[in-house]
Amino acid sequence: MTMIYKHLGRSGLEVSRLCLGTMNFGVQTDEQTSFRIMDRALELGINFFDTANVYGWQLSEGITEKIIGRWFAQGGGRREKVVIATKLYGKMGESPNEQKYSALAIRAQCDASLKRLQTDHLDLYQFHHIWRDVTWDEVWQAMEILAAQGKIIYNGSSNFAGWHIAQASEAATRRNYLGLISEQSLYNLNARTVELEVLPACKAYGIGVIPWSPLAAGLLAGRPKSGEAGGRRDTPRTKEMFEKNKQKVDAFEALCKSLGEEPANIAMAWVLKNDAVTATIVGPRTVQQLESILRALEITLSNETLSALDKIFPGPGGAAPEAYAW
Repeated sequence: MTMIYKHLGRSGLEVSRLCLGTMNFGVQTDEQTSFRIMDRALELGINFFDTANVYGWQLSEGITEKIIGRWFAQGGGRREKVVIATKLYGKMGESPNEQKYSALAIRAQCDASLKRLQTDHLDLYQFHHIWRDVTWDEVWQAMEILAAQGKIIYNGSSNFAGWHIAQASEAATRRNYLGLISEQSLYNLNARTVELEVLPACKAYGIGVIPWSPLAAGLLAGRPKSGEAGGRRDTPRTKEMFEKNKQKVDAFEALCKSLGEEPANIAMAWVLKNDAVTATIVGPRTVQQLESILRALEITLSNETLSALDKIFPGPGGAAPEAYAW
């Protein structure tokens, strides 16, 4: 299989349509397995890796970034072959300025991520969440300085509303700064709210969408088969989600069976079909899981299948404002 690449939003940056999510590294996946997953991802043509300073979920440690940094340090062109994306916002220390987006925090958190990742620059530096108590002029000025210093190349957002994307983009334009080129959003068959405001805003501003949780925390990966360890699908939260959405899941799995495809691959193919989407995040815990996801890139969904999926998982009615205003 030949990997497919696409420009990230309106930028000239080309990334694989699958983005390796690393949130499991150091938590559910040990370091050596994480190394094998990253090596295999490169072999498969996946050049886009996503992380965050808070991943590993131990205050101030940046465990996942450190794992990636030690992998980069092995050499062999690993760093040069990867478009590395990380995020800031979360609490990284006891000081009130060790989080969010003051100019001070942006500078300090960027330097800390660079040190953990053992690199001299971040290819994509992302706002993990919106913070309403800071002006975009302060934020963009801090990012402009980092860009001038060669510490960052592009900026992206995550979990922003359409209005936040518009505010950030207009503020960047006023400063003659490139601004956002990507937005990470919760987007899957069972969570389609972003179709209202976020996807139209991204299209209007030339921002590439990077869905996270395309399998809805395992809900769209199919129920674990007898004797199979289901990972997230075995957690009480996800079991409860299966029960809550039993009718939808049953219909979805029946449809996938009729197509001769695994539910996870149909769910991933559906996300990738949207022309607003540049790449979708995949978060494998094993090399085998990573390899199994590749099938999604080869699936072409017919209009009949898309209609059937819309009936099982109805969207919000299309793009705003036409979906609810006239």
